[in-house]
Amino acid sequence: MAAGERISGRCLCGEATFEAVLEDGAMHACHCDSCRRWTGGVYLYLPVEPASLSVSGGGARFFQSSAFAERGFCAQCGSTLAFRHLDGRSADVSAQAVEDCGRFPFASEVFVDEQPANYVFAGARARLTGAQSQGLIGAAPTAEAAHV
Repeated sequence: MAAGERISGRCLCGEATFEAVLEDGAMHACHCDSCRRWTGGVYLYLPVEPASLSVSGGGARFFQSSAFAERGFCAQCGSTLAFRHLDGRSADVSAQAVEDCGRFPFASEVFVDEQPANYVFAGARARLTGAQSQGLIGAAPTAEAAHV
């Protein structure tokens, strides 16, 4: 997959789906406390063009998780679907909700200063602190945005 390509994904039970256009075609990981609580682990995501994100189906719901962002999930099975800033500056979808999710290169990790000490991903990639991550919101085409 590459930047500009349309992708789709679904929740575990199939009641909620999404479609969006990829921004950079790569997978990123967020280690922030909010994402870990939301997903029950690390949030593996694909940055998408905010205006292209469409979440639908009877189970699709959004929860406003802060003053500036909301998180999409399936109300039926609880699957993580999407994250977006309320002002439309960035959005992303759960990489694990897309078929053949292993095809996306693992490009970066954000909020590494909040990463628990009991896990680490192998391989070399950009590793950004929370301050570095927040500095990129809306400024970089890879949308390595703060997931707070």
